[in-house]
Amino acid sequence: MAAIPPPEATDDWWRSAAIYQVYVRSFADADGDGTGDLAGVRGKLPYLAELGVDALWFTPWYLSPLADGGYDVADYRSIDPAFGTLGEAEKLIAEARGLGIRTIVDIVPNHVSDQHAWFKAALAAGPGSPERELFHFRPGRGEHGELAPNDWPSQFAGSTWTRVDDGEWYLHLFAPEQPDLNWAHPVVRKEHENVLRFWFDRGVAGVRIDSAALLTKADGLPDFVEGRDPHPYIDQDEIHDIYRSWRAVADEYGGVFIGEVWLPDSERFARYLRPDELHTAFNFSFLSCPWDAARLRTAVEETLAEHAPVGAPATWVLCNHDVTRTVTRYGRQETGFDFAAKAFGTPTDLELGARRARAAALLSLALPGSVYLYQGEELGLPEVEIPLDRIQDPMYFRSGGSDPGRDGCRVPLPWTAVPPAAEPWLPQPVYWTGYAAELQSADPGSMLRLYRAALGLRRTEAGFGDGPLSWLPAAEDVLAFARSDGLVCVVNLGPEPAVLPGHSHVLLASGPLDGAGHLPQDTAVWLRA
Repeated sequence: MAAIPPPEATDDWWRSAAIYQVYVRSFADADGDGTGDLAGVRGKLPYLAELGVDALWFTPWYLSPLADGGYDVADYRSIDPAFGTLGEAEKLIAEARGLGIRTIVDIVPNHVSDQHAWFKAALAAGPGSPERELFHFRPGRGEHGELAPNDWPSQFAGSTWTRVDDGEWYLHLFAPEQPDLNWAHPVVRKEHENVLRFWFDRGVAGVRIDSAALLTKADGLPDFVEGRDPHPYIDQDEIHDIYRSWRAVADEYGGVFIGEVWLPDSERFARYLRPDELHTAFNFSFLSCPWDAARLRTAVEETLAEHAPVGAPATWVLCNHDVTRTVTRYGRQETGFDFAAKAFGTPTDLELGARRARAAALLSLALPGSVYLYQGEELGLPEVEIPLDRIQDPMYFRSGGSDPGRDGCRVPLPWTAVPPAAEPWLPQPVYWTGYAAELQSADPGSMLRLYRAALGLRRTEAGFGDGPLSWLPAAEDVLAFARSDGLVCVVNLGPEPAVLPGHSHVLLASGPLDGAGHLPQDTAVWLRA
C-alpha cells in the first residue's frame, strides 16, 4: 500500500486539539450482536462531527482474545472480527478525515497476548531457544525452581510470573495472558517500528502508547526494593532510545505520539516530551485530583510548569476507560481517583456529581493545550455497578473480588430511548435510556448540548487551546484565570456565590447564574472581558 503523504510540517493541530476516546466494543453496535463495531463508529461520524472533536483515539481494535479488553494484542495488522475488517478500518480513517476528524490508534508495546504467534512459538521452542529471547523467560528459584524468579509487584493484583510446563517462568507485569516483551532484543524494536509504519501508511495521524514507561527492565531482573532508585521496571533510562527511534518514524509521516506516562517525578516525566521523543503525554494528576479549588490550581500549575522546559503542550482529561466516570466520582464524599480506593457500594449523589461535571467540562476545555473526552462524558453517564456474574475485568478476579474493576465505565452507550434489541456485552441499567443521545440532542439544558456549545466555541473563539494562562484574583474556593484575547474562565467550588470579574458578555455557563450575575456553587462560566 502506498504511503499517504505527510501533512505540512507546520501542522501542529495536536497542540490544541479536542480528542474523543472511542472504546469500540461499547461505542455503537451496527449489526445488533451486542458488541460495538467499526460499522457502528462509521455510522456515528456525523454525530462526532457535530459534537466538534478534532480527532478520535481508538483503544485497541486489533485481533485479541479480550483477556484485558483488547490490551492483549494477538496481531497488530488485523482487526478483531468482532469489530470488523482491516478494510473497514481504512474506510473509517478516510471517512473521518473527510469530516476533518483525524484518527489515533493505540499501541501496547510492553506486552502482547499469549495467543500472539511469537509467544506460541516461544512456548513450543522450549528453554534456551531464540524464540524465548523475545520475552522474559527465566528458571525459577528454590531447590526445584518452584519459586518465581523475582518478587516484582504486578500492575494488577497477584504474581508477575507464570510457570510453564517445562519448568521455566515468564514475566507479565499485568495478567498472565499478557507476556512482557524483551525490549533489549532488536527484533522486538524493529517489529514495532514496522507496526507504526503499517498504520501511518493507512492514514492515522497519531499513536497513543499504553504503559509507556514500563518497556525496559533492569539488567538481571533484580528483586524489587521499595523506594530504590532506579525502579527495576518503571522509567528505565534506556527507554528513551526507543522513543527517539520511534520519533524518527513519526516525523516521516507528520505523526504524533501521546504517551500514557504515570510518574510522580515531574523532571523525569518531562524527559519523555523532549523534542526528539513523544509529542504529548496524559495528565494524570489533573484526572485524579479531587474537586477542590486549591488542589486543582496546584495540579494546573504543576502541569504547566513540568511541560514548559520542553515546550510541550499540556493535556487535560477527566475520565477514561480505566477510571470511575466523572459524574459518579464528583458525586462522592471522596472526589479524587485512586485505583487502590475503589470499592463496591460507594454512596453517590448523581445530581451533585452532574453539576460538578458540567463545571469541570468548562474548566478542562478552557485550559491551555489539548483535551481528551472519553465516550459518554458528553452524555453525563454515571458509573455502573456491574452484577457480579457479568463482570469481565481481570482486575476484579485478580483482586479476589475486592476491586470492582473497570467495567463500570465501559457499559455500551445509550443512543436511543429504546433499549437495544440484543443484550449488550455489559448490561445497561434500566435507567440508562434516560441518558440517550437522541433525547439529549433535543434538550437545550442537557450535558450533550453543553459539550456541543463548548466545543464549538473552543474551535471558533479566540483564546482557547495552546497558549498562556494567568490567574486572576479570586476567593479561596474560586478558580479564575485569563487566556489571550480577553477570554476568562471562572469556576466556583465554594458554598457562597462568587462575584464575577468585569466582562462585556457571557460566552457560556455550565448552569444558571443568579439574578445578580453571581456565579453559584459548582458552576463555571466563560466570559469575554
